[in-house]
Amino acid sequence: MTDYITSLKDFLDRSTCNFWAVDTVARCLESSGFDRLDLAEQWDLRRGGKYYVTKNDSAIFAFAVGSGDVADGFKIIAAHSDSPGFRIKPKSEIVSDGGVVKLNTEVYGGPILYTWFDRPLSISGRVMLRSANPLRPEMRLVRFDRPLLTIPHLAIHFNRQVNEGNKLSKQKDMLPVIGKIAEEFERDNMIVNLVADELRVDASDILDFDLTLYDTTPACTLGLHDEFITSGRLDDLSMVHAALSALVESSDSVMTRVMAIFDNEETGSGTKQGAASPVLKTILRRIAFSLGADDDDFLRAVASSFMISADNAHAVHPNYVEKHDPTNHPVIGDGPVIKINANCKYMTDADSSAVFQQICEGAGVPVQFFVNHSDVAGGSTLGNILTAQIDLRGVDMGNPIWAMHSVRETASVDDHINAIKAFTYFYDL
Repeated sequence: MTDYITSLKDFLDRSTCNFWAVDTVARCLESSGFDRLDLAEQWDLRRGGKYYVTKNDSAIFAFAVGSGDVADGFKIIAAHSDSPGFRIKPKSEIVSDGGVVKLNTEVYGGPILYTWFDRPLSISGRVMLRSANPLRPEMRLVRFDRPLLTIPHLAIHFNRQVNEGNKLSKQKDMLPVIGKIAEEFERDNMIVNLVADELRVDASDILDFDLTLYDTTPACTLGLHDEFITSGRLDDLSMVHAALSALVESSDSVMTRVMAIFDNEETGSGTKQGAASPVLKTILRRIAFSLGADDDDFLRAVASSFMISADNAHAVHPNYVEKHDPTNHPVIGDGPVIKINANCKYMTDADSSAVFQQICEGAGVPVQFFVNHSDVAGGSTLGNILTAQIDLRGVDMGNPIWAMHSVRETASVDDHINAIKAFTYFYDL
C-alpha cells in the first residue's frame, strides 16, 4: 500500500497543471495496454479492449469494454484535472523600479490567495506552434522544473494591521516577480523567448499559450506516523490518481468500466471539455454504436449505469469545528465521504448513497458523510452538472482534506488507499 502513496506523490509532482495531468494519465494508460483513439476518426472497438481519448489536451476519458451486452451499462468514475491558481496573460511583462520584472496574471478559479505568497513558483502548460494546417496548430507541453518566480508579500512594517485582515487586489498584490534585467530590450517577449528556448523552437513560431503558475515544492508525507500527505493540487488530482489506479488494476467486467476526467470544474464546467458539455454522453454513445448497439440499447445502458463523482470533501478543521455541521463533519483519516445537499448541489440521494455505502462495505472501507452547516453555503461539483446532460444514477463523494484551494492541501494516507480499494471493488462488481 505504501507504493500507492509513492505513486501519488510522483503523480502530483508530474501533474503541475491540467495539461500535464492528462499527459501523465495517458502515459500510465498506455503502459497498461490502453490504445489511444481520436474523436475525429472512426472507432473499431472490440469486447475486452481498453481505450482512451483526450479532449483539448486537458480532459481524458478511458474505458475498458465489458464482456456483456451494451445494455448492461457503464460503471463510471468521474473527477477533474484542474485546480485553482494563476494564468499568465499575453504580453505579461511589466518592468518595475530598477529593472525588476513582474508578470501580469489572471486568477483561475477560487484559490486562497494568501497561501501563494513567498513561495518558489514556476511555469507549466501548453504552447501552440505554427503548422502547415492553420486549423491544426502543433501542441507542445512545457514545464520549467526550476523555481522561476515568487509573489513577495509586503513587509509587516508597511502594514501593521496585516494580521488583522487585509483585502487583496488580484491585479496589484498577486503579481509574481520573474527577474531583474539590466537592459530594457530583455523585457520584450521575455516569456515567449523563455518558452522558445526551453522547447528549442523559433519564437516566431509560437502563436499562443496556456501557461499557469505552480508551487515547485514537492509532495510529501508528514505527521508523527507519516499519516498525512501534503501537496498542491490534491483537489482533485488525488481522486484522478485513485480512479486511474483502480481502472488499471481492476478485472474484466460484464459492464464497461469508464474513467472520465473533465477540465474546468473550478470555473463552472461550462467548456467543451467540462462536465456541462455533452462530451461524456457523446463518448458513451460512440462506444455503444461501435459495438453494434442502437439508440434503444444505449438508453437501456444509461438506465443500468452508475457513476461515482469523485471530488474531495471538507474534513472537519481542528481549529474551526464550529464551521461544520454538528453531526455530519468527516474526520481526516476516517474514510471516504458521501456528500449530501438538500438543494441538489450534489447528485447524491438515498438510493445512490446506499449503493456507495455497500461498495465501501464490500471493499472493507469505512465511510463518512458530509452535509453543509445550514448557515454556511456550500459549492457544487461534477455530479449534478453531468446529470443535465445524461440521466445517470450516481453519488458525489470524495476524500476529506484540509485547506481546500490552498496552494498546498493536506489529506490522509489511509483515506487515499481506501478510496482506491473502494473504486477497484466498484469496477470489479
